[in-house]
Amino acid sequence: MGIYLDLKKAFDTVNHSVLLKKLENYGIRGMVLIGSKVFLIIYRKQRTSLLTYMSDLESVKYDVPQGSVLGPLLFLIYVNDKQYVVKNSKIKLFADDTNLFLYKTHVDKLFEIANMNMSQLYDIKMTTK
Repeated sequence: MGIYLDLKKAFDTVNHSVLLKKLENYGIRGMVLIGSKVFLIIYRKQRTSLLTYMSDLESVKYDVPQGSVLGPLLFLIYVNDKQYVVKNSKIKLFADDTNLFLYKTHVDKLFEIANMNMSQLYDIKMTTK
């Protein structure tokens, strides 16, 4: 069985504090970690305007910038540990696409594992928000 997932607005859902912690866990420290923090948080602000109304300038709390050189790399760092959570399946990651491949001889067991894996992936999503 193959399950093909395309994450909706994936780059827009990256939690900066979780990403920075993952960078630190991978050994990114010092000026590079500070630079990443600056890139993600300090210089990235947004506001909304409608006709003559303009909201306050706010920091962006979720996302990695699309169209930047670092955006895709930071997103991959954010999601690459997903493969260790799913059991009894082969998982392939490519940007915001996730493919699960399951192999069983009995259909009932196949669907049981598929449902379990989807729950595990959903749990990851809920703990990173």
